[in-house]
Amino acid sequence: MSRVRVLAGVLAASSVAVGTIAAFEGYVPVGYPDPALGVNLPTACYGSTRGVVLGKRYTEQECVGMLADDVVKHGLDIAPCLPETLPLETHAAFVSFGFNVGATKFCASTLSRKARSGDLPGACAELSKWVYAGGQKMRGLVNRRAAERKLCMEGLA
Repeated sequence: MSRVRVLAGVLAASSVAVGTIAAFEGYVPVGYPDPALGVNLPTACYGSTRGVVLGKRYTEQECVGMLADDVVKHGLDIAPCLPETLPLETHAAFVSFGFNVGATKFCASTLSRKARSGDLPGACAELSKWVYAGGQKMRGLVNRRAAERKLCMEGLA
């Protein structure tokens, strides 16, 4: 797998995915304890967790920079779990999903397995299954996955 080709694909997909991610993560410019996964993980801006300080106020420019860094990082983290080439929108949907669930879960998922085997419609369909948090169906995740699945399928049209 060519590193340059992978990086180019991740950068392109990230530029498309960032709007979906920002819309569903929301904007909170102050570090706060996010109780996701049962821990109070310091979070700020558009769901950033790396280096976030509780109570610190972040500028819009800092938040946008953190989001850009995070999206590309997540895109690179999931790249080994995807085919080398993907349609742009499909790849963007997978980056958004990976941003939300993390690389470990993404790479262990049936979605990743289907994508690697060439079953991209099947991989897109898997998105709709990831709508639970803490054992409960979450409306926000239902909406996010619907948007990601739509984006995913646009790449296959």
